[in-house]
Amino acid sequence: MTRTIFAIIALLGLSLQSARAEPSIGQLAPAFTAIDSNGKSRSLSDFAGKTVILEWTNDGCPYVKKHYNSGNMQKLQQELTSKGAVWLSIISSAPGKQGHVNGAGANQLSASRSANPTAVLLDPTGMIGRAYDAQTTPHMFVIDKTGKLRYMGAIDDQPSTDTATIATARNYVREAFAAVRVGHVVKEKATDAYGCSVKY
Repeated sequence: MTRTIFAIIALLGLSLQSARAEPSIGQLAPAFTAIDSNGKSRSLSDFAGKTVILEWTNDGCPYVKKHYNSGNMQKLQQELTSKGAVWLSIISSAPGKQGHVNGAGANQLSASRSANPTAVLLDPTGMIGRAYDAQTTPHMFVIDKTGKLRYMGAIDDQPSTDTATIATARNYVREAFAAVRVGHVVKEKATDAYGCSVKY
């Protein structure tokens, strides 16, 4: 009996610890500093006063390929950055795992896909990914001008690798950015992200 009680307490402790580690809507987004694909140090605090979009990516993932091969992700990047957003693509694949690249490799990918992020951040240790509890590629986050997290989850409501679904998809990131930009409440604050698991 005593052993069972201790086991339950231990499990509860782990659950509480995990809950504390997860980002929360309406709270300050986890701070981070990382090296980008050009060797420059980037911190979330560098972009204070701007809306920041975080996109977890892995070029080997079929779900990521859906959005990039169709041009959907690039179009969204260009659209939102032209309206003042900072777009950070984050690669949390560990060395030896699918999607891992160095800075030169990341730049080559961006060029070959005509990607339009503000910067590509390299996170080979998974420190940023775990801070945000990023689970899939893509996994999207919208942070407002005050540094608070306003949206996290899927890019849209079509959890499929079929590019044909993009035309009729409800894009949660576009909606969240539009609301945050004018100071409105985001209707869909959190959704279930879909895609490949992040390769920590």
